Amino acid sequence: MDDNGFSFNIAVVGLGLIGGSYAKALRELKPKKLYGIDLNESSLLKAKKMGIIDEGFTDGSVILKEADLVIIALYPEDTVKFIKDNVCNFKDGAVITDTCGVKQMIVEEALSFLPETVEFVGAHPMAGKESQGFDTASKDLFKNSNYIITPHKENSEKSINLIEKMAKAIGCKSVVRVDIEEHDNIISYTSQLPHVIAVALMDSDICKDAIDLFIGGSFRDATRVAAINEKLWTQLFSLNSDRLVYEIEKFQEALNKIKRAIKSQDKSDLEDIFKDAAQRKRMML
Repeated sequence: MDDNGFSFNIAVVGLGLIGGSYAKALRELKPKKLYGIDLNESSLLKAKKMGIIDEGFTDGSVILKEADLVIIALYPEDTVKFIKDNVCNFKDGAVITDTCGVKQMIVEEALSFLPETVEFVGAHPMAGKESQGFDTASKDLFKNSNYIITPHKENSEKSINLIEKMAKAIGCKSVVRVDIEEHDNIISYTSQLPHVIAVALMDSDICKDAIDLFIGGSFRDATRVAAINEKLWTQLFSLNSDRLVYEIEKFQEALNKIKRAIKSQDKSDLEDIFKDAAQRKRMML
């Protein structure tokens, strides 16, 4: 595999929003060949007609034998199934990476049946939007986003560096390495909990009334991610359930603290809570 550029064969599995965006961004890097694998033949034909991919395939039985780098952009359970179904099709020396928002199950499952001649490097691009499909994909989706790599003890530094270099090449501003447990712990708070809150806000009884004329920026910002992909997020929540439930309970404690201060009209306590939150927010900027 070329260490100085991307002049090798790359296969992107799943040409939806994330996979399609990978393909469009990777095309700019001029790989030797860029292949797409998707069950949706229409997406494959469109991607080829646009010059995004060189060839499209509805399964990996043939073309995976040619791919030096395989990027799997599928839902978590489908990612594991694809790897398991194609365990004999991957090229010796290939590097496989994923895009899933949970890591422990993915990495542990992949390592349980991949041969030593194929290397899996877990990854999570912190990018997306509330739309789906190849038509919504953009080569700029990853610009200025964060990219998380979850290496394990079997990974070589060369393979980790390859994924890191690719992330930076497609526009990510920050690439960090963490272990799978730390990733899933943090992501339960920074990604999954906000989705829970947004869904809960939209599920409130008052939101079933005609409130359109009373909505401002704060409500729109707080509920933006409630336009949720129900299949994907059901899997993400289920596969990280213990950690997410813990964060929900901690959040409930914080809500109860605010509730008590409001109910007792303890202005001093409320001001302290607000000051502390504002200070923490400023430190994050």
